[in-house]
Amino acid sequence: MKTSVEQTTKQYDLVVIGGGPAGYVAAIRASQLGKKVACVEKEQVGGTCLNWGCIPTKALLRNAELFHLMRDRATEFGFSFEKVAYDWGSIIGRSRKVVQQNVQGIDFLLKKHRIDLIRGEAKLGVEGEVTVQSAEGQAHSLKADKILLATGAKPRPLPQLPFNGHNVLSSRDALALEQQPTSIAIIGAGAIGCEFAYFFNAFGTKVTLIEMQPHLLPQEDSEVSEALNKAFHQQGISVHTGTRLLDAQADEDGVRLTLEGQERHTVEAQMCLVAVGIQPVLPEGANVELTERGYIQVDDNYQTSRPNLYAAGDIIGPPWLAHVASFEATQAVEGMFSEHKPRQAKLFPACTYCQPQVASVGLTEQAARERNIAYKVGKFPFSASGKARAIGEPEGFVKLIFGETYGELLGAHIIGSEATELIAELNLALTLEATDEEIKATMHAHPTLSEAVYEATEQAFGMAIHL
Repeated sequence: MKTSVEQTTKQYDLVVIGGGPAGYVAAIRASQLGKKVACVEKEQVGGTCLNWGCIPTKALLRNAELFHLMRDRATEFGFSFEKVAYDWGSIIGRSRKVVQQNVQGIDFLLKKHRIDLIRGEAKLGVEGEVTVQSAEGQAHSLKADKILLATGAKPRPLPQLPFNGHNVLSSRDALALEQQPTSIAIIGAGAIGCEFAYFFNAFGTKVTLIEMQPHLLPQEDSEVSEALNKAFHQQGISVHTGTRLLDAQADEDGVRLTLEGQERHTVEAQMCLVAVGIQPVLPEGANVELTERGYIQVDDNYQTSRPNLYAAGDIIGPPWLAHVASFEATQAVEGMFSEHKPRQAKLFPACTYCQPQVASVGLTEQAARERNIAYKVGKFPFSASGKARAIGEPEGFVKLIFGETYGELLGAHIIGSEATELIAELNLALTLEATDEEIKATMHAHPTLSEAVYEATEQAFGMAIHL
């Protein structure tokens, strides 16, 4: 017998649909500006990044890094173990525990800022109205002066390989595997594909990494991609670049892929992870103009084609990065409720957390050439860094690109230990339009990995001391 549930109606200055890096950040910023805010989320707050992306993968990668150090490099550091073992369930369990700790932190922040968190599926109605249906059947009617869509995106399947959660996996499926696969084929060698390739390989899974473009991490500098390819090969990962999928079959026995690169060949694996990109999650009733690729079209103020309806984060298209989503959401809200003129995310760091790590910001050499910019390149290998040798991480390099005429920093590309931490200094330098002279005038502590930034700067202009 159905029971009737009374529908409640509340008025807000802003209703945010989606509780991920764009949504919860937008809600908090609006509250800081003195606005009455509601945030609608159908699952846990934190979005894909916290629950099924950035955070759990970094927890798993840390496990993989430690296991590799203890099993394969212990004697290098003077240690010996009779046997190094691991428990797969505990590894996955630790990553989920980390997620829950972060979710609790965001729940606390929303309460602290007096934001109404409403759990359920949101549907847009006429202008300024949102209805929310909870899993328990309770209905909420929300009215708002402004609405921000921050519903993000989800993994994109291949037509010939639809996700089944059994042996054709999305990245979300791969984060909750109860049993470790003996072999896995990974289609797509962007950040997600490369991170999972490192993780599974570190624990002994036979990994085949397949990329249609000529290089791993196709958006990165080609020298960095080639260095990562070499590192993966040394780790035992089978890498196939410049290779496309011709046919795929999945059954109870596993997955069989027909590939074409320099020649046609077949790969068989117990499982296949499809990491070829993502697709937008459009809320019901949005009825807004979309881009050619199906993302929400916004103007310079992050407003959609409907008045007082805004969008930010993955839902408006690439780059699909949590820090970009948070930046866009903050800009959108400040544009709505203050005199601030919103800015677009034109300069942002990209990070991949496999080992060796990869990080970059600004122009690649290819991009500089395409823009007819005269430039100089400075490169310093970590093998020449005292700190890198001391911690046993001499792999990789820092590569910097400077304008030839004025010496302004144009781009930075790092592969090696802690690359994802080192990139922040160079992102700031680019933001401040720093030149080589200003970087050289900044004293870098010794011994540190960041000295490689200083040395690469000097090398670009023929002044390197340690090369």
